[in-house]
Amino acid sequence: MKTKIILLCLFTLTSFSVLAQQQAADPERTPGVQARQDSNRDAFILEHCADPAAAMATATGRGRGRGRGGPGSIAPGQVMFTVSGISGVIANGTRWRSLWTDTGNNADSPIGVEDGVLVAQNDKSQILKVGLDGVVELVATDTYTGGALAIAPNGTLYVGERALNQGIWQVEPRQVFANTMNGEPLDCLTTGVLNDMIADADGGIYMTMGGVYYINPEGVVSSRYGVNGGNGLALSPSGSILYVTGRLPNASPPANLSVPTNAPEPSGGLVAYDVQADGSLRNERQLAWAGGDGMAVDTNGRIYVTGNGGVWVISSAGEILGFINTPRSMISVSLGGPNKSTLFGVSIRDVEIFAIDILSQGL
Repeated sequence: MKTKIILLCLFTLTSFSVLAQQQAADPERTPGVQARQDSNRDAFILEHCADPAAAMATATGRGRGRGRGGPGSIAPGQVMFTVSGISGVIANGTRWRSLWTDTGNNADSPIGVEDGVLVAQNDKSQILKVGLDGVVELVATDTYTGGALAIAPNGTLYVGERALNQGIWQVEPRQVFANTMNGEPLDCLTTGVLNDMIADADGGIYMTMGGVYYINPEGVVSSRYGVNGGNGLALSPSGSILYVTGRLPNASPPANLSVPTNAPEPSGGLVAYDVQADGSLRNERQLAWAGGDGMAVDTNGRIYVTGNGGVWVISSAGEILGFINTPRSMISVSLGGPNKSTLFGVSIRDVEIFAIDILSQGL
């Protein structure tokens, strides 16, 4: 098996913030509305899908189903909320900082860069960079409900668009990377909304969309891997293992599961897959018994994953190492900053971006 080394370098996206890339208008798509809530979805499915009944049968419910935190209770920029230390991960007494809030909106899929964090705003169909100083720069507009981001090793930024006729688009220059599978729109899959993404070292992208899929560097989408529905995902430092949140059917935690003192009773979990040379996945297995949504990985292979109102820290072997309390429930995290030692967290509705200093480094 070929080992994949991830080279997702941190950088300042100066060119993006200046250009604020726009996307050509598409009269058949509705910006700010997820495909599953689009009134034209049934007609679209009937026209484009070989098995429309199956595709329409799954078009119920609300988008991503992620937990929503309440409004922020503190002013942006205020230092607050002390956390307990975790050996090698975070010092005792370290405090979260609130960088930015946006009333009545969302943000998701954070990507840490040298001087801040990128986020996609599904509602506003735009991509922002929130600086460590709280300054916000507009990176791209008109993304048609873009709610997920990925950066390839060469620095190319991609956005996952959730408006009807869902797909992954390159941000600059704006062009489709993938929006079909076997000749049909991604909406024809008997799965949910395009959820999260991560790029591999070869320029391909893994995505969750009611299941786990791989898009190769040429934009070809391969069939669903395993049975896990999936949500957030991340790659190990070598790129040889893909982590996806979830629990396999009928999987139950052991009675003697070790949970750190002062941590909540965990729910959710992490499922692991072995990455093959062609990007395909094998050996789906339950790795850990905590985790619910977005995640990041440090250079030691530790996994930082949101869930149960905070951030779980899990070893590459699946051991729960600790729990980082957060000011609000977070949907996703990312590692970035000047030394790659800043953990960014995202809370939504109202959206609030947080940051905290850690002892380890991101990839």
